[in-house]
Amino acid sequence: MVRIDVITREIVQNALASAADEMSMALYRTAYSTIVRDCLDYSTSLCNARGEMIAQGVTIPLHLGSVPFAMSALFEKFEDDMDPGDVFILNDPFDGGMHIPDIFIVRPIFWEGARVAFAVSTAHHLDLGGRLPGSSACDNTEIFQEGIRIPWLKLHRKGEPDESIYSLIRTNVRVPHMTIGDLRAQLAACHIGERAVHTLIERYGLETFVAGADDLIDYTERLVRAEIEAWPDGTHAFTDYLDSDGVGGPRVKVHVEVTVSGDQLTADFTGTDPQVRGAINSTLSFTAAVVALCVRSVMKEEIPNTEGMFRPLEIIAPEGTLVNVSMPGASSMRGVTGFRMTDTVFGALAGLLPDRVLAAGEGGNTLVIIGGQREDSSPYVFYELMSGTWGARPDRDGNDGLCNPANVASNIPVEQAECEYPVRVEQYALLQDSGGAGKFRGGMGIVREWQLLEGEAHLAIRSDRRDHLPYGLYGGKSASGSINVLHHSEEQEVLPTMISTPMKADEVIYHRQAGGGGWGDPMERDPQAVASDVKNGRVSMGKAIEAYGVIMCEDFEIDMDRTAELRREMSGG
Repeated sequence: MVRIDVITREIVQNALASAADEMSMALYRTAYSTIVRDCLDYSTSLCNARGEMIAQGVTIPLHLGSVPFAMSALFEKFEDDMDPGDVFILNDPFDGGMHIPDIFIVRPIFWEGARVAFAVSTAHHLDLGGRLPGSSACDNTEIFQEGIRIPWLKLHRKGEPDESIYSLIRTNVRVPHMTIGDLRAQLAACHIGERAVHTLIERYGLETFVAGADDLIDYTERLVRAEIEAWPDGTHAFTDYLDSDGVGGPRVKVHVEVTVSGDQLTADFTGTDPQVRGAINSTLSFTAAVVALCVRSVMKEEIPNTEGMFRPLEIIAPEGTLVNVSMPGASSMRGVTGFRMTDTVFGALAGLLPDRVLAAGEGGNTLVIIGGQREDSSPYVFYELMSGTWGARPDRDGNDGLCNPANVASNIPVEQAECEYPVRVEQYALLQDSGGAGKFRGGMGIVREWQLLEGEAHLAIRSDRRDHLPYGLYGGKSASGSINVLHHSEEQEVLPTMISTPMKADEVIYHRQAGGGGWGDPMERDPQAVASDVKNGRVSMGKAIEAYGVIMCEDFEIDMDRTAELRREMSGG
């Protein structure tokens, strides 16, 4: 047995992390669709011969927890039926996947006839069929409406593609050249991963690679356990809500109780509402990813992206609830539930680690899908994964216009959207006064407006945080809420946060995301910071007085005496 010293471990860790990032860049550069290429909704990973994750690219963190579940399901079906050149495919949420749009591609890696690792790529596809363009709609009520379900299958056998599977996919999707193009980008990423593993083995030997990968998982576990053990033992509960069940129904409760005991953390979602009619239900793998993401976000220690992260964590998520969907529940829009679970777990952790947790952000990426046919009858699906803002942190303001901490995504460049699709972006801006007030201010909400230029289309929106605003922490105030407005030719219509509806040429859809919550008492905010916000258009003069008790003259100079007096009055002094 090869013993792994500290230096070798660092070499192996960095080599594997670099390989996963190289896979990520290969997928990014060869992808076809906006949702992958521009919104960055994909991830890449490497696993050892037992299917345990040993590296993940710097991609979507909420995919982190999906890989162990997916690989476990793959081994149940194909453990003794894997050959060099094989490639496996999956998207079925009830066979180890996350939701219909996310396709897993897995390539076993062999060395001298023996299986030594796996390369994994996961990508959200532009369209996989179903009742509506984009295969994602909050008002889907069962999985059979959401697109083609792919259980674990062999996409390639000993290097030869199974053309029947490719044909089946092509036949069931609206934009086959993009779907197949993104699949091939995933295959390219896995090829890059295989090459990187071979290079590592050639340089250091098979025994060092195997032992180093196993040691890396154990090392991650030790780091996580040591970190948790340094936290105070205790239990804290938190409850948050989604505005709707996806089909116009009532609010949906997400509840978690986080317990730290020694070097173990338990997240118990008992008390969360039962699964809902709409398509916002989450798989257990996605829920596990949320807990891991939140725990990692409050850790001081840098840790490798391996399966060892999950060993000190216990996730209790009763089956048949919003956080552990049962067949045939719909889940294509489960992303919004992931963001709300993130806010809920952070809220619970804030009671245990008040100096490390940020206030609630905008509620997660807004999803806007416009699908139809161009004038030449060619189909299109415009997919916008709108990135927003952060809540304030214990030591600084929230970020403006940056993707929610639970994700790594990007807004589509305006020029890209307008060149490739029959849409015009009429507005793209930060909204004044939208961040929650606090000692540290929440980030500003984003406004975006799209006009349909031709024909008729179907519009689907997944948004939230209109009725249940992003919370502040430790005296910080809630942020402003979201809104959707569809401008018709002669009137405007306020739409629900989650909606599927027709859209006609020249109509404009306006979306305002929520801002980020504040952190700390607004009366403790430095008046100069308030003045700077006013000068830069982040906060209005009226809001400076109303929320912060700061009075300024026309030249933005602070009237210190009147400000001090007003603050005393507002503080009850």
